[in-house]
Amino acid sequence: MRISDQLVLWNHASITILDIRCISMNINEGLHSYRLPASGFLYAVRGSAELELDGIKHHVNRFHIMHGGKGCRVDIYPIGESFDYYIIYYKALIPLPMRNDIAVLMDRNNPFQLQYGFAPQYPASLLSKVQEMHQAWEDQGSLERFHVKSLFYQFVYELVWQLQNNQIPTIKADVVAQACHYLQQHYAETITLELLAELLDCSPRHLSRLFKRDVGTSPIDYVIQIRMNKAKELLLMTDANLQEIAESVGYPESYYFAKMFKKYVGTAPIRYRSEQRGKTRRPHMTSGMSRYGIVEKRVFPYIDVNNHSQLKGETNVLMYSSGKSSIAIMLLLCLTLLLSACSTGTTGGAANGGTQNQTNQAPSTASTGQEGSSSTSSKQAVGTQAKTKIVSTVKGDVEIPVNPKRVVVLYLLGDVLALGIEPVGISDVYEGAAFESKLAGIQKLGEWFKPSPEAVLALDPDLIIVPSEETYATLNQIAPTVYIPYEEMKLDDRLKQLGEVLGKGEEFQELLNNFYAKVEQSKEKLKQAGIYDKTVSIMEGGKGNMGVISAKNYGRGSQVIYEYLGMKAPSVLQSKIESERKEGTLETVSFEVLHKYAGDYIFRSAYDGMVDLSENKIWNSIPAVKEGRLIDISFGLSYYNDIYSLDKQLDFIVDSLLATVK
Repeated sequence: MRISDQLVLWNHASITILDIRCISMNINEGLHSYRLPASGFLYAVRGSAELELDGIKHHVNRFHIMHGGKGCRVDIYPIGESFDYYIIYYKALIPLPMRNDIAVLMDRNNPFQLQYGFAPQYPASLLSKVQEMHQAWEDQGSLERFHVKSLFYQFVYELVWQLQNNQIPTIKADVVAQACHYLQQHYAETITLELLAELLDCSPRHLSRLFKRDVGTSPIDYVIQIRMNKAKELLLMTDANLQEIAESVGYPESYYFAKMFKKYVGTAPIRYRSEQRGKTRRPHMTSGMSRYGIVEKRVFPYIDVNNHSQLKGETNVLMYSSGKSSIAIMLLLCLTLLLSACSTGTTGGAANGGTQNQTNQAPSTASTGQEGSSSTSSKQAVGTQAKTKIVSTVKGDVEIPVNPKRVVVLYLLGDVLALGIEPVGISDVYEGAAFESKLAGIQKLGEWFKPSPEAVLALDPDLIIVPSEETYATLNQIAPTVYIPYEEMKLDDRLKQLGEVLGKGEEFQELLNNFYAKVEQSKEKLKQAGIYDKTVSIMEGGKGNMGVISAKNYGRGSQVIYEYLGMKAPSVLQSKIESERKEGTLETVSFEVLHKYAGDYIFRSAYDGMVDLSENKIWNSIPAVKEGRLIDISFGLSYYNDIYSLDKQLDFIVDSLLATVK
């Protein structure tokens, strides 16, 4: 990174000094795999040491300067009797709104995350500033803290000047390598994407994108795989019980560990131990669904419906079995069909009075028709009397039942439920979703983006509805599959297509009419209460900063508030909301400038474990918080944007706003 670019970012940054320490370390001590809690400068003043920044080795002598970003892994090995150094922790933040050129520079190479080390040509002036900073920091007074900041800027100026003159190379921090190393070292601890991103000083979305690009999977899947590999070792190399193994790899109790192991490895932990140790050759399938595919040793395509196995290399998701089993099954199937044909082709028994059974006589003609943009044709399916139709989708024409009875739906649950369809299989949902109470007893199939093909197959669906091309590719061989690109469709278009697919051509329009009528009624209520012209912000988080939504399509109630009700956000956000960006945006805002983003009303996304801000002075000084216009909205309720969820969100948002007036 060019020094001139670094200076631009240093000039725009808001700097907070977090701590200044003077540390003396003898030869028997050391610092191993220490993660910097913030960006920092290390300035050696006596002795020498071998020092590593994220595995990159430096030989550090007196007056040597090192810099590392937040999350950087530091190892120090003193050489000689002692090693003394100062460490200065700081936080740098570019205030919002950020200019485009500044954002580009930050994305290209963040100077506050760079790693470098060198021996300055003129160390005396740097040393005097560091010592003076430390003395002022120890005095703890407000004036002294202000003096520390002024000295820090002088220190940085001197440092950057010497970097420029000596042409010292700097290294961009490898965030993915840091993340991988951290996960390998801390896999047994509670880890979330947000926690990992905060540790490495980047956004969860940015970290996830980089990790997926470089590693090929998500950080959470990566750590789960580490845990499963460690669990395999413990199962085979020790006699530890499930609870002991679960705790050692990061799961608090054995039931959940066994469920995860079965999902990712393909078999239960105890069965894995017995099979790999050669105690049994053929597993005993206890699941009532096990008839949907058994193969000895190599593949178990279906394991208990509540847990999901992995297919490894198979492209056909139909049954796998040995040759003898396949022949037996085929013979049994043929015999069943033969008996069925004989019974339907002869006279009935006493129950039908000996009359001729006419149910298998199919009509000889088929009719075709047009509805909307989808062409449909009805015809008889041989021997079943089930009518089918052809629907046009982004994946081409798909033949589906006119009135599907066994529907598997992933993610688009609220739309399907609102149309009066009760699915037989669904994806997992967030706790507190508006439609959660309607899902009791329905088979869960895993995450919407990674469903279990075996569990879907076991449900014998006659229609599958998926929200992504990946899930379409995974499931389309099992049953007729319709891909609904929900992210690219407006609510009206999505419901129209689902109505056509599910045979609910009239119901979808009634749903929309009722919803839009309620929206207009809600606007009138808010106007009469004097609320409609007030500004509204939507926030979440609170650990060090807040996330503020600046789009209509991010969830958390943004679609209802900004799109359907048409309420406004503070001016710093409103222009972004009106830009009609395709991707929703959650902007990270420091508490120091949060008041600019706070509307007359604030909706905060609420979830278990969210940060307690009741003692935060800056948060409590915001008028909306101080005067009781802060409204917590459940994360589960506000996450989805289907018609069912939007309707419930509308009720909650309007009722909550009106309650502040009452």
